[in-house]
Amino acid sequence: MPSLSRRSLLAASAALAARPALGPAFGAITPSSGPLDVVIIGAGAAGIAAARRLAAAGRRYLVIEATDHVGGRCVTDLTSFDVPFDRGARWIFLPDSNPLIKVAPRRDIYAASLSRKVRIGRRYAREGELEDFLTAQVRATRAINDAARKGDTACAQAMPSDLGDWRSTIEFVLGPYNNAKDLAQLSSLDFAKAAERRTAAFCKPGLGALIASLAQGLAIELSTPATSLDSRRGMPVVETAKGSITATAAIVTVPTNVIASGGLKITSGRIDVFSRLPLGSYDRIALELIGNPLGLESDDLVFEKSANARTAAVLANVGGTPLCFVDVAGAFDRDLAAQGEAAMFDFAGEWLAGLYGAEVKKSIGRKKATRWNTQPYALGAWSAAAPGSQIARRQLMDRIADDVWYAGEAAHETLWGTVGGAWESGERAADAVLRRLGGIKPSSVESDTDRAKHKPKPAQVERRAPRYEAAPRGYENTPRIMRDER
Repeated sequence: MPSLSRRSLLAASAALAARPALGPAFGAITPSSGPLDVVIIGAGAAGIAAARRLAAAGRRYLVIEATDHVGGRCVTDLTSFDVPFDRGARWIFLPDSNPLIKVAPRRDIYAASLSRKVRIGRRYAREGELEDFLTAQVRATRAINDAARKGDTACAQAMPSDLGDWRSTIEFVLGPYNNAKDLAQLSSLDFAKAAERRTAAFCKPGLGALIASLAQGLAIELSTPATSLDSRRGMPVVETAKGSITATAAIVTVPTNVIASGGLKITSGRIDVFSRLPLGSYDRIALELIGNPLGLESDDLVFEKSANARTAAVLANVGGTPLCFVDVAGAFDRDLAAQGEAAMFDFAGEWLAGLYGAEVKKSIGRKKATRWNTQPYALGAWSAAAPGSQIARRQLMDRIADDVWYAGEAAHETLWGTVGGAWESGERAADAVLRRLGGIKPSSVESDTDRAKHKPKPAQVERRAPRYEAAPRGYENTPRIMRDER
């Protein structure tokens, strides 16, 4: 694989943003040029990871991607604000073990600030108020973990009844913000098994730019949506608008909602599992706030003490720029985004004005909003198991049909909802295919010991809630538990 540099990160992302077809960084193998060992459907993090593994093994493969860019739900926009704008995934969790950190230029990775604040009306929460909030959040988290030991139920059913006026905020943080779903639609066992996200980092050129740079030199055909996959005739056959592709094996990395809705028809095998791991709803309203009207530091995170589900979170001065993210999630986001960008902009402006004063709206410059639910090759944010369906993640880690494997964040039991989890899943699927093809030695496959570092703690071990700041400074060195598919 070619070496990476800051220039290559930006160049790869810019090339993809400027070209609706195959960029010069990618080499194409047409389906008619000879038999393939492997066809990979989807050029997101999992597809790219799988392709790199197969390329290193000298196997003949082809990645087909439905959209005009690589990265899937991890895309850096360099044109809307003239600074990197990650439309999807941004957080790089567990940097000490995250596989992306190993290949990224060190100077482009910086630690995410662990400070965060809570806004109560026009002021920040005081220390005593924060203690009440944190105590209630710890109790809620413990109750969900306790419920998971007894069975896989909805997280909402486990919530204590006496959380007081912090209930809505706790429900937002534990549900929509961290898991893209309201607690009533979230599996308690999925919640309990998720690995701790106590450390995180950012990529200066954008996480999407990093993913794009890792696809350089790979055989990828853009703007080639797959419509069906049939493995009943001895070899997987993928149908596209450009023709049929036959290979010895196939790796599918398409988001679960696309398969469950019939966007990609898999004619045999285990396909019922996809509907059990539906994507949640999470969108980003990006605003250029000129003059730092919020008075916040770079990458400061702010929550609101809310009275209902009509709330959001703020990530301010992203990467030291005037860019501010107002992130909305769960059922509220689904309904808001369905109304269009104008409604999303109106909400963000009014919501910020309610917390920081009406003058904030005068500082808003350029603005953009994501609407992942309307993207036909995504149809949502990231997977969150429905109550009673957490076992589907383990099922996705096996073959889903004859000589067909699945890879993606949904196929990781502890790092679901993260780019690192998607990457590891892609490598694991590629290793399984290589074993099938006879091109990998057992000793070179990830060992059980290696995988154990991501093994979830027993359900009885409590997950500690994050700590927060009462004012712009203080409460450093506190854990953050957040997904990076936002």
